[in-house]
Amino acid sequence: MRLNEKEGSLVSKSILRRYVQFLRLERGFSANTLDAYMRDLDKLLEFYELEGIDYRAVTLDELNRFVATLFDLGISRRSVARIVSGVHAFYRFLVLESELETDPTELLESPSRGEHLPDVMSLEEIEMLIDAVDLTKAEGIRDRAILEMLYSCGLRVSELCGLKLSDVFLDEGFIRVHGKGKKERLVPLSTRAVQELQSWFADRDKVKLKQGMEDVLFVSVRRGSSLSRVTVFHIIKELCLRTGLRTTISPHTFRHSFATHLLEGGANLRAIQEMLGHEDIGTTEIYMHIDRSKLRDEILAHHPRNLNK
Repeated sequence: MRLNEKEGSLVSKSILRRYVQFLRLERGFSANTLDAYMRDLDKLLEFYELEGIDYRAVTLDELNRFVATLFDLGISRRSVARIVSGVHAFYRFLVLESELETDPTELLESPSRGEHLPDVMSLEEIEMLIDAVDLTKAEGIRDRAILEMLYSCGLRVSELCGLKLSDVFLDEGFIRVHGKGKKERLVPLSTRAVQELQSWFADRDKVKLKQGMEDVLFVSVRRGSSLSRVTVFHIIKELCLRTGLRTTISPHTFRHSFATHLLEGGANLRAIQEMLGHEDIGTTEIYMHIDRSKLRDEILAHHPRNLNK
């Protein structure tokens, strides 16, 4: 548990002790349920620490970004719903204890209560982020390849970090992705992705790898070890700051953009489902809502009934 007695983004020990007592005595939680709630709260506090967010001043947009991050990490919808429930409980406690005047989670929805339209980047924004990578840095070539793979292949961040050299088939033009539930799928590589990977392979050959890292695709150029998902988040966050793009962009935004651009280009929904590794077509159908909303905007903008004379 992330604890801190000082003022800042982290929660003090005394508040957490009182919260544990509240869950145990007021809510009557068992030891196992209590442990689960505190582990879930730890995920929230870790996100705050990474993003530099003060828990007392968190916004609804930041909380929604936290939920999106959970999906990035491959956490199931049911587990995300449970975590969101715990977030609500923690902030209700803070209001009850007069630590906060208002509850910032009041409008935070559980995934089971409705879908949020995913944040989507334009192709120009994606190109802007990729072009912003500093190629003079040792990890520049690698970072460009990472961004291209996130977008061109629609990967979850956990899938990207888990890619092996033996999963890449450049001559055939596809990669083997190990998705949720240990399910494998084949995803085609774009010409641009092949080029970025070839450049990274040349750089990767110069990296002194740690034992056991020989088959890991994306490694730290300094430590020779595998990349963590947090590192990928950091790469994107730094590029967003450099380019001035919105800070809500995450690895999952690349995945959403990939799916949306495919749909707009005429791809079949079933094909997108296969590419994303969605077990349920209903999960993929959220992209239909995006496409329909864009269609509605186009109609309203160009229909003669709506044109100002």
